[in-house]
Amino acid sequence: MRKFKEVFIEKSLLTSALITILITLGIILVLSLEAVNFFREVPIIDFLTDTQWTPLFTDKHFGIMPLLSGTLLTSFIAIAFAVPVGLSISIYISEYAPRSFRKSIKPALELLAAVPTVVYGFFALTVVTPFLQSFIPGLSGFNSLSAGLVMGIMIIPFVSSLSEDALHAVPNSLREAAYGMGSTKLQNSFRVLVPAASSGIIVSIILAISRAIGETMIVAIAAGQQPRLTMDPTVPVETITAYIVQVSLGDVEHGSLEYRTIFAAGITLFIFTFLLNTFSYKIRKKFREKYE
Repeated sequence: MRKFKEVFIEKSLLTSALITILITLGIILVLSLEAVNFFREVPIIDFLTDTQWTPLFTDKHFGIMPLLSGTLLTSFIAIAFAVPVGLSISIYISEYAPRSFRKSIKPALELLAAVPTVVYGFFALTVVTPFLQSFIPGLSGFNSLSAGLVMGIMIIPFVSSLSEDALHAVPNSLREAAYGMGSTKLQNSFRVLVPAASSGIIVSIILAISRAIGETMIVAIAAGQQPRLTMDPTVPVETITAYIVQVSLGDVEHGSLEYRTIFAAGITLFIFTFLLNTFSYKIRKKFREKYE
């Protein structure tokens, strides 16, 4: 009976893994087939080099660069805000906060990840943007700055929670050895514990970056829907995910060239995220080899 249970569990886990792989392959297949049909009509060189994205206009341009720049800009703002704040929180909870405080504050922080993103979007539009406009002249009502900052708030739990787990898993012998050498708690935190937990911290940052790049509702509501090739955070921009939402609302004829742009944009986002994750994995592996 025990052997039967072990075999059943093993087969169940294998089936779950295979289902995950098949779903991923199915997504890639659907995106690829529709993207191939799109690139039969639009040269891939124009898609990658044209600086205008106006597939829904009379004068049609299919350059992905404006959408890609909007995606990168909002994601960079989010990561630039979330990583320092999240890492500081994780260090405080792991090394400074009392145990009782840690048990209560960590679940409270993780609740931020459970808030619907549409709520974050309206918060960015109705609260953060007016606040920023009070001291940033010329800030548009729709802009990437407020969208990126609120995205950063949303992904703080991904950085803080996973980083705190990585710091908490560092053996106490390393802490005691550092204190024995005369290190202060601050020196111990940043010069010993953070490098020792670097692989876990990098994983949390990778997850946060992927979450920021794939975010939809916050940027659709707060960043605007004006594709432009710019790095100015004060003007409206459009991201790849926001454009996919715009076209998927039903106003574009199914099967048309304009409709197939969402698959070209989707496969671009997939490839970009895949390359980013692969690059980040190599960095994480390098750090792990360095400190192990």
